[in-house]
Amino acid sequence: MSGEPVDYLILGGGSAGCVLAARLSEDPTLRVVLVEAGRDLTQASMPPAIRSRYPGRAYLDTANIWSRLTARMGAPAGNRDERQPRRYEQARILGGGSAINALMANRGAPADYDEWEALGAAGWGWTDCLPFFRKLESDRDFAGPLHGTDGPILVRRAPEARLSPFVRAARLAIETAGQPRRTDQNGEWEDGTFPGAIGASDAGERIPTSIAYLTPQVRARPNLTVRTGLLAEAILFDGPRATGARLSPLAGGPAETIRAREIVVSSGAIHTPALLLRSGIGTGAALQTHGIAVVADRPGVGRNLMEHPSIAVSAFLTRKGRTPHPDEHHEQAVWRFSSKLPGTPQGDMHGAILSRSGWHSVGYRLGTIFFWVNKSYSRGELTLASPDPRAEPDVDFRMLSDRRDLDRLKLALRLGAGVLRDPAMATVCDAAFPTSYSPRVAKVAVPGLANAAQRGALSALLDMAGPLRPTLLHGLVTRGLTLDGLLADDEALTQFVTSSVGGTWHPSGTCRMGRTDDRLAVTDPQGRVHGVEGLRVCDASLMPSIPCANTNIPTIMIAERIADAIHSEGRGA
Repeated sequence: MSGEPVDYLILGGGSAGCVLAARLSEDPTLRVVLVEAGRDLTQASMPPAIRSRYPGRAYLDTANIWSRLTARMGAPAGNRDERQPRRYEQARILGGGSAINALMANRGAPADYDEWEALGAAGWGWTDCLPFFRKLESDRDFAGPLHGTDGPILVRRAPEARLSPFVRAARLAIETAGQPRRTDQNGEWEDGTFPGAIGASDAGERIPTSIAYLTPQVRARPNLTVRTGLLAEAILFDGPRATGARLSPLAGGPAETIRAREIVVSSGAIHTPALLLRSGIGTGAALQTHGIAVVADRPGVGRNLMEHPSIAVSAFLTRKGRTPHPDEHHEQAVWRFSSKLPGTPQGDMHGAILSRSGWHSVGYRLGTIFFWVNKSYSRGELTLASPDPRAEPDVDFRMLSDRRDLDRLKLALRLGAGVLRDPAMATVCDAAFPTSYSPRVAKVAVPGLANAAQRGALSALLDMAGPLRPTLLHGLVTRGLTLDGLLADDEALTQFVTSSVGGTWHPSGTCRMGRTDDRLAVTDPQGRVHGVEGLRVCDASLMPSIPCANTNIPTIMIAERIADAIHSEGRGA
């Protein structure tokens, strides 16, 4: 190793890493280096697909993601069905998920964070976390004790005038069924429908953490260095103390070493545990099979893998039902409801009411209610496929391994079918059908001339089909499956949900916080990795249980909270 060690080396420039770099470098006495495998992303370099208030194309661009990463979604019976793992889109770009995600800006239930504390993450209850949720945001629509007014992330809702006819009608149908219409998704935790809260600038553009936190003024700090295009191969140790990291150019070339007084891994819930495992922190016997020297035997690394299992119902939009604002954000309303299954909390289910189902011409003609289990109980695992730092890990979510998750998705599909067939929907949509984000759907959505021709032909056919439209949809899209058939046959419904379940790009929990005497806990409540010195984790990996929310805002909150803890330690607090 050469060169003087920096104070903090942050490995991973995603939603959490950018926040941490900005906050730690506020102290001019600290030398901070932020390393990201992907490319830089600034206000000036942000391409239209990322800049857009309507997301959809950014996560399909392989230049923005770990293109070889796949995951097994899983099935209840052992989760080892014969299907091939699916591509699982995770960002590889400065700003991470905040640069390619759906922009949703919600926090989850207060009970989520009280649960974290009960599971061993002392100091992470709701009253502890709320000040950091407020710190990160500037809510353009609401004020008061639950909202921030001067944070880097701007939060807003689509104006009523820009809601699509399909969304308006779906909201009316849900209201008629007894679910009240509410105004603030980040207000009191209640069931009902809400305008979707999103993070977007006053100009209506995406604001990734690489832009919201790493402003030109922050990047100009002499004590902050941001380096992109570097892959973290391994954390280096001197005995139990982390001393630095070995990094290599993603495009190829000789490796280098950066030494640091403390290393913080912020590579996300997939790549953070993979890096720890490659570096000798994990289940000792498993590491030894890969020829990796054991630094700390922590069997919780890669365990507790969580997601929000999803399923959907869609319908063809009549011309009257289509949005007149195709550039507007698509998730214009959300439906929070309670399954009331034994042991489940209030608001344990989520339905995103989408004005359009894709960025392309077919998606513009389809409205969707995209459901996920807000409080899921299934747990998966991540393991090393190879010690090669360029090999992706094996990711098995084992979704629906807890029967409650399966039963709730079946319930959601039944409720969604009822909404789409409500009289309030008659003029805006027809030909409802079951859907999921399948590999077929993902493949067809990829930009390109061949796909564009196919999508254009299908769009024209759907517009002209008239009474033959259901037959066309069931023949070309659902391959014979119908809502009527699924709702009339519980076994068929179970099979559809089991084989079609997807995620929501919310991996979490793989390096969870917990007490020192908890063998499956990977870090303490300040993110410090048990069994070693000079090493922390700061990202969605830390979550002991999954919150009832899109995980981006909770992840930013975690970074704000960990940065505050580090500053407090430096002050001797």
